[in-house]
Amino acid sequence: MIRRLAARALAAVVLLPVVALASFALAELAPGDFFAEMRLDPRLSEAHVKALREEAGLDRPLLERYGRWLGSVASGDLGYSFAYGQPVAPLLWPRVRNSLLLNGVATALAWALAVPLGVFWARARGRPASHLFAAATAGLLAVPDVVVALALLMLAVRTGWFPAGGMVSLGHEEMDAAARAADVARHMVLPVLALVLGVLPVLVRHVRTAVAEALEAPFVRAARAHGLSEARVLFLHALPAAANPLVSLFGLSIASLLSLSLLVEVVMAWPGLGPLMLEAILARDLHLVVGPVLASTLLLLVGNLVADLLLAAVDPRIRADGA
Repeated sequence: MIRRLAARALAAVVLLPVVALASFALAELAPGDFFAEMRLDPRLSEAHVKALREEAGLDRPLLERYGRWLGSVASGDLGYSFAYGQPVAPLLWPRVRNSLLLNGVATALAWALAVPLGVFWARARGRPASHLFAAATAGLLAVPDVVVALALLMLAVRTGWFPAGGMVSLGHEEMDAAARAADVARHMVLPVLALVLGVLPVLVRHVRTAVAEALEAPFVRAARAHGLSEARVLFLHALPAAANPLVSLFGLSIASLLSLSLLVEVVMAWPGLGPLMLEAILARDLHLVVGPVLASTLLLLVGNLVADLLLAAVDPRIRADGA
C-alpha cells in the first residue's frame, strides 16, 4: 500500500506540471488575452494597454511565464487573477470544496442505486423486467446531459419544489447549523439528481454484466449444486467475484462525474469549479483557467488512487503481486 501511494504521488508530481504546461500552450494558441478588449475602449491608449500587458508579464515568452507561474505555485498563490485582482488560490479552494461535496454525494448515491439495480437486472434475465431495464437505460443514455439538467431546472422553476439554482438561500448565514445544512441539502437535490441520471445507466449496465458473468461461473454453479440457497450464492460467491471489475469502474465513474459536473454546475449555478472555469475562459484570465484544470486533475488522481486501494483490498491477487 505504501509503495502504491508513493507511486501515485510521484505520478501526480510529474503529471500536474505537464497539465499546467499544456494549458499554457493551448491558451497561447487562442487569439487575444485579458487586455485585448481594452483596446476597444477609446479612453485607453495603445501605449497604456501595452504597459498593462508588460506589467502582467504577458509580453514574455511562454516558458518564462510558465516558470513564473511555477514560482507562484511554490508560494501557494497558484498565479494571479487579472479579473479579480488577487491570487488564484483563495478563489479556487472554496470552489473545490463545493465541487467535491456535490460529486461525493452524487458518487455515493449513484453506486448505492447502481449495485442493487444491476444485481436485480442480472437475476431477471429473460423476464419482462429485464427488457424494461434495457429500454430505460437506453432511453437515459440517448438523452443529452444538458437536456436532463435543463429539464430539472424547468421543473424547479415551474413547481417551486426545489431552489432553481445556487447553493444557499438568502439569509443563510443567519440560520442555525441544522437549518444551514438543510438549506444546502435542498439546493443539492437537483444537481445531484442530474449527475446521478447522467452516470447511472452506464453503471447499472456494467454491474449487470459483471454479476451476470459471475453467476455463470463454474464455481457458482458448483455452489448451487451443493445445495446453497440463491441468496448465499449471490452474496458469498457471485458479488465478491464481480467486485474486481466494478472497483476498477469506480475510478472511471469519478472521471465521468467530474466532467459532467462542470456542465451541471454551470446550468444549475452551483458555485463549483465549472462556473469559475467558464468565467475564466470567457475573460481569458489565464491563471484562473489553469487553477480549475489542475484542481480537476488532482481530484481525478485522488479518485483513481482510491479505486486502486479498494481494488487491492478486495483482490488478494493484487496484494500478492505487490508483495
